Amino acid sequence: MFATGIENSYPTIKLKDGTIKRVDEMEKTGHYEKWKEDFELVKEMGISYLRYGPPYFSTHIGPGKYNWDFADETFNRLKKLKIIPIADLCHFGVPDWLENFQNPDFPEYFAEYAKAFAKRYPHIIHYTPVNEIFTCAKYSAKNGWWNERLKSDKAFVTAMKNMCKADVLSMQSILKVKADAIFIQSESTEYYHPIEPNCFKKVDLLNEIRFLALDLIYGHPISLTMYNYLMKNGMKRTELNWFKNQNIKATCIMGNNYYDTNEHFLHADGKMTKSGEILGYYVITHQYFLRYKLPVMHTETNIKEPHSVNWLMRQWANVYRLKQDGIPIIGFTWFSLIDQVDWDTHLQKDDGIVNPFGLYDLDRKIRPVGKSYKKLIKDWKDILADESFGMHMSY
Repeated sequence: MFATGIENSYPTIKLKDGTIKRVDEMEKTGHYEKWKEDFELVKEMGISYLRYGPPYFSTHIGPGKYNWDFADETFNRLKKLKIIPIADLCHFGVPDWLENFQNPDFPEYFAEYAKAFAKRYPHIIHYTPVNEIFTCAKYSAKNGWWNERLKSDKAFVTAMKNMCKADVLSMQSILKVKADAIFIQSESTEYYHPIEPNCFKKVDLLNEIRFLALDLIYGHPISLTMYNYLMKNGMKRTELNWFKNQNIKATCIMGNNYYDTNEHFLHADGKMTKSGEILGYYVITHQYFLRYKLPVMHTETNIKEPHSVNWLMRQWANVYRLKQDGIPIIGFTWFSLIDQVDWDTHLQKDDGIVNPFGLYDLDRKIRPVGKSYKKLIKDWKDILADESFGMHMSY
């Protein structure tokens, strides 16, 4: 599954003057005006799968109320073009009436929305219900950057459990409408490296917390250390047991994202700095696969020019090697189709800075990485898994 995506983040941030603003990436990149052209670019690339979703904040306008106008136009066009959508239903934000991810009512309302979406677009099979739960909970409730803008472990755990519950309930709701639905999680694959010896204990905890979203969604057993962390920060035993009993894992593909910002150095004073690529996608994906034993899709990567072409080839080399070594990896994604805006500050600022991460720039001109990805797809799309290509090892 060669894929790309339309970046559709929409968290709320607090500006310097104290006003609250929603950061809408589809508005910043001009997608609302150029969506027809953007879909044609997907076809031009030879890409069959597009990670794409309507803006949740403006589509789910109240309990049981929806505005499907934009979604109808875009998803019907994708169907006509025979582009297969991976429906991205919640991407870093909620409607104003739901406030933020601390709201305990969010999971039930989101499941209602997901069911209504599935009924309206019965031809859609692939879904990413809640995007990058770990990242969203961290940025919203631990770092204090987005949405609720809180800075505590308790707020982080609350956001995490609410998003994970929303993810599970939405999958269950969709399956009632679409029994053959396939769910592709899109989660950040992280790793933390200690700089000084006295960082080991903290690093060990962080390297368990990085799995938390998928542990809850898939009902994976957690360690005593993680159990104590969750209980200390507001998770109830009944809530934890609920996740263990949902059995949704069999309908899932473990989508994992890897950027050069996904590995971190932890310093003795608690400061975190970017380490760059040390273990890399190959090693870290092995860790996640051995934990969950699910099919894998590389669901996001990018880097800005002039490093993008080299990064694409390195990521693809990792995916190829994983396939050779028997990991059931079924897809690869360059994210996103067009350049992004203000991700250099993780959307904390509204500066309008263009980030050259796309296959195309904001004038819809192809970038060097776009040309390379197009050639990669052409060269590899018809290569079948055979004895020389994959499944050399058994897990």
